[in-house]
Amino acid sequence: MEQIRTKADFDQTISGSGLTVAVFRADWCGDCHFIDPFMPEVEEQRKDQVKLIQVDVEEVEEVSQELNILGIPSFVAFSEGKELIRFVNKARKSRAEIETFLDRAVEVHTQLASQRS
Repeated sequence: MEQIRTKADFDQTISGSGLTVAVFRADWCGDCHFIDPFMPEVEEQRKDQVKLIQVDVEEVEEVSQELNILGIPSFVAFSEGKELIRFVNKARKSRAEIETFLDRAVEVHTQLASQRS
């Protein structure tokens, strides 16, 4: 998962026409580390549909504040610089919940792309 280190990098990465999902997290977050073992496989399974990026809420605090990210880990889907949907709450996220969210993000992105053409 690509690590985003600046607001400029974040803005550039989410501006593409493809689907990008930002995973907001922090090193001290136990629930963030809970998802670490399975996220590489989840990412690999969807690599042709979605680009996952990692955003440390403290390192890129400006982005976290702009998007009102309060609980982590949080997942926010973007296309062409616009937010599509988000999975943000303070609860621990299971693999199934994350996969369901990513599938829904792909579905929303696909529907919007077909409306544009």
